[in-house]
Amino acid sequence: MSYRIGSGVDFHQLKKGRELWIGGVNIPFKKGALGHSDADVLLHAICDALLGALALGDIGIHFPNTSKEFKNIQSTVLLQRTMDMVKQKGYSVVNIDSTICLQEPKLKPYTVEMQKIISSITGVTENDVSIKATTTEEMGFIGKGKGIMAYASVLLQKV
Repeated sequence: MSYRIGSGVDFHQLKKGRELWIGGVNIPFKKGALGHSDADVLLHAICDALLGALALGDIGIHFPNTSKEFKNIQSTVLLQRTMDMVKQKGYSVVNIDSTICLQEPKLKPYTVEMQKIISSITGVTENDVSIKATTTEEMGFIGKGKGIMAYASVLLQKV
């Protein structure tokens, strides 16, 4: 059986007046991520990891922020379209491991819902989707509450 590993990372500024979407969940907070789409940093990192595993480029190639088609689009749709590409190449997801970096809010109350959403789109069990969160101990742009970042790794197998 053939396996492929991919990694992805994404960053977004946090601004007042925007909704905060992480892992397909709208999280109540005073700031949200700034972006062309809903700016879901976790789903964008997962998309990049999936695309990278198959050497298909990155999220910006397939869903450019210059396209009106993707303006304010939900990132769950982008993840579904990315999964369509994965399936077309004859692969399936084995597991996903991810880390979200932000100072606040705390994400623990939302991670189970994120796992459900991501697993339903990627075709794995909730136990195959790891979501961790950490602060930067008030250091850098994340620690100062100016931004958010997420990392993701995926393992794919040939079907």
